[in-house]
Amino acid sequence: MLISDQQARDTLQQAELICSAEEVRAAVVRVAQEINAALAGAHPLVLSVMGGAVVFTGQLLPMLTFPLDFDYVHVSRYGSSQQGGTLHWKVEPRENVRGKVVLVLDDVLDEGETLAAIRQRVMDLGAAGFYCAVFADKRNGRVKPIRADFVGMELPNRFVFGFGMDIHGAWRNLPAIYAVSESGGTPGTGETSPNDETRKK
Repeated sequence: MLISDQQARDTLQQAELICSAEEVRAAVVRVAQEINAALAGAHPLVLSVMGGAVVFTGQLLPMLTFPLDFDYVHVSRYGSSQQGGTLHWKVEPRENVRGKVVLVLDDVLDEGETLAAIRQRVMDLGAAGFYCAVFADKRNGRVKPIRADFVGMELPNRFVFGFGMDIHGAWRNLPAIYAVSESGGTPGTGETSPNDETRKK
């Protein structure tokens, strides 16, 4: 569900600042440096996972110092449902991954099922290698089917928003990272905030 302008403002006012804009920027710079060191000379294909990774991608790409190709994928675990289900590919990896080193960029690694599925599809299409960079890795205590090669920062196991991650469709545009109040509700909606895996990508 989407929330009104006032509900979005109330949510932000009651939220807890987790990472400042300065800390976010520093994390992106560090990830860029690590990628530059690892993939210089590889001429990779960079795939951005829409739409959560759009801010991370937009800030990271100008910091990469090697030639690259660019495309995107769009996948949802849930479609229009708030319950778990099969993956729905809106935009799949294309044949241009064949023979390429692929670097996938995503916003947050939570349970890891979506990113693992992207890796499987990319390798099935004949990629020469696979790397993934996530802005955030969620400390949820679970065994994940994939580990990111490059991680901007670790976040607590709470519903977070900002820097590409939304809360009921709002606040992807924030330069910092916030967590919803511990009460778990979105002001004015009467609903509990969903887990990160129920986001609409």
